[in-house]
Amino acid sequence: MRTIQVVNVRWFNATAWYGMMLARLLREAGHDALVLGLAGTESFERARAWGLDPVPLPLNSANPFTLAGLCGSLHRMVRDFRPHVVNCHRGESFVLWGLLKALHARGPHRFGLVRTRGDQRLPKGNRPNLFLHTRVADAVIATNSVMAGHFVNEMGVPADRVHTILGGVDEEMFRFDAAGRARVRAEYGWSDGDFVVGLLGRFDAVKGQRELIETVAGLRAGRWDGTPRPRLRLMLAGFDSATPEATVRGWLREAGIGDISVITGKRPDVAACISAMDLGVVASLWSETIARAALEIMACGRPLVSTTVGVMPDLLPHGALVPPGDAEAMAGAIAHAMDSPPWLEILREACGLRIASLHRADFLNRTLDVYRGVCRSGRPGLIN
Repeated sequence: MRTIQVVNVRWFNATAWYGMMLARLLREAGHDALVLGLAGTESFERARAWGLDPVPLPLNSANPFTLAGLCGSLHRMVRDFRPHVVNCHRGESFVLWGLLKALHARGPHRFGLVRTRGDQRLPKGNRPNLFLHTRVADAVIATNSVMAGHFVNEMGVPADRVHTILGGVDEEMFRFDAAGRARVRAEYGWSDGDFVVGLLGRFDAVKGQRELIETVAGLRAGRWDGTPRPRLRLMLAGFDSATPEATVRGWLREAGIGDISVITGKRPDVAACISAMDLGVVASLWSETIARAALEIMACGRPLVSTTVGVMPDLLPHGALVPPGDAEAMAGAIAHAMDSPPWLEILREACGLRIASLHRADFLNRTLDVYRGVCRSGRPGLIN
């Protein structure tokens, strides 16, 4: 099967990762996958590093002259590459691809159009959006059930054309590393008796680093339930992003837990760092429509607690979820995991069972099923 993955995302965020990982898996499985991106951006450079040979195009331009040239380039690309399916991972060029689909609808280069929605914002129900998703797109892929429900219930997209496909995880890279766990814990001076809570993610207000720092400080001091927990340690597996590392270190000092906390920075041994955790935490205040970090933590065999944002209710049992921004509820979830080894083991097993169905092969096969369904409708023709 020949597909075009339109990954016009500036940053290498979860949306970019989702589209690029899909392109890589398609290629590894013997399919042709052409990646389109924005030249000079972080995501474009990552696609090049992955060997995806992305094509640079001004996909996000609003200039009418630029768009006219872009339309010509894409028209020639459709003619030469002859895709069976075009998958748009962002909305900026979705309209343009809809026009190209109509242009080729009756010719030998017709193709199916799929819109994958990994954005945290629910799409607006205005008339152009409704038309694009109900009449132009042949299928809509949502990366969590909340988004899928919105398309069906609020936008009127037929349920049989909406598919929920959670992101996959590279189980070869992300798996429990016992030796790495011992090495990292020794590096940071943690004993077997220390209980390490870890958050994996870039430094950004959305990820809830500040809220987790306040929660851990309160737990350690016994502020929440009157029981101090001196064994508690905090790992922030992240680095400078929207929030500078210096700011995060300031929060740690203000909370009085700088001495029991570490900031890993960028490291090549991410799986070992995750393995060093006793409990993973997703403290995000919003977003997490794909939750790459959560999938990686679970794939490394670590139990996880989280806020109820985005895809997280699709991944974790109810007892592991708390409202976003609720420090007391998060403190209770962490304390329960720390104080009750049986519950921690139940949570670890639940995460393991869930991640078993979210490996790369499942991610690829479910997406291919959508593509083949689009092809069977008679729009793009040949199915490989």
